[in-house]
Formats: sequence, structure tokens, C-alpha cells
Amino acid sequence: MKFNLLCLIVVTSGCFGQEIPSKEDQVAAAVMAAPEEFRKEATVLGYNPDGELVTLRSGTNVMICLADDPGKPGFSAAAYHKDLEPFMARGRELRAEGKTNKEIFQIREEEVKNGKLKMPEKGATLQILFGPEGKYDSKTGKVINAIYRNVVYIPWATAETTGLPTSPDSLGGPWLMDAGTHRAHIMINPPPTGGN
Repeated sequence: MKFNLLCLIVVTSGCFGQEIPSKEDQVAAAVMAAPEEFRKEATVLGYNPDGELVTLRSGTNVMICLADDPGKPGFSAAAYHKDLEPFMARGRELRAEGKTNKEIFQIREEEVKNGKLKMPEKGATLQILFGPEGKYDSKTGKVINAIYRNVVYIPWATAETTGLPTSPDSLGGPWLMDAGTHRAHIMINPPPTGGN
């Protein structure tokens, strides 16, 4: 997940001289990460004119969409089940504190084990629409030069409990990453298509 941490000078055009897209464009682009049936009523998190992550739209279904961070290159929007929000929010909080990916993993692992941090009991999905050359075209309402990554979080799952390999063995085939941990998840990376 991309999160804007290094805004030293905030100006009306946003951090690092990047323009903060309008609320409407952020919402329209962010929901493209979600399955179509969830887009209209999803909650959307995005950036205010100061580059701070805020709720742009309160939704009524189970999906939360995270808008692209305008302070980072390329495009990356995500959509995830609301039961993953404590996990995602904790990651954003720890990143804001300057923690490394390894530290974030270890802290969340311990917090899930001791019951401080709740993970979904029956699994939950995350979809990411991303691309280093990706961008949202407000004229067409589409994200171009981006592909989807699909993830299903199933905490503590292993190869034995799922029958999945723990490393990718075929292009686009599902595999289990971080097996046996709080962050165990099925990765599904379809072949790049060059656009959405």
C-alpha cells in the first residue's frame, strides 16, 4: 500500500509539487480496483489538499477502496474487504512511524497472536490495480497501463491446509505467500495486459 510520509512542504498543488486530483477523480479511479458490483457503494479513502489520507466517501457495502498516492510515481489503487481495515490501518500507522517492512510484519504478527490486532476469521480479499506507467484518464473514466493483482488473506494457512504451493510455479497460477503467519495470503498475478 502506498502512503504519503515525506511531505516536508505542503502547498496547494500537493506534496513534491504533485497535484492532488479532485475528490471526484480520486473516487472514480480508486473504485476501479474493486469488483464492479462493489464500486458504487464502496467506502473510499484518498487525499485531501494537504496530502493527508482521509475518507473521501463513506460507503454502505463491505468494500474499502484506497486511492492512488499522488506523491508517488505510477499508479496503485487498492480495494479490500472491510474486515481487513484494522490490519491495513495498523500498517499505515506503523509506516508513518518510520518502521521498516520487516518491523511492521513482526509487530503485526505479535499483535495478532496476542489478540490486540484482529484479522478476518474466514478470509478476505484485496485487489490492487497498479502499474509504474499507470494513470487515471478522467476523460474516459479508465485507468490505463495498469494490471490487477488479486489476493485472498487466510491467516495461518499453510500448503498443507490449502493444497497450494508456497512459491509461484506458473504464470498467473495461485500460490500461498507468508504461509503459516498472520499474513498468509493467496497470490493471483495474471499476465500483464497493458491496460484496463
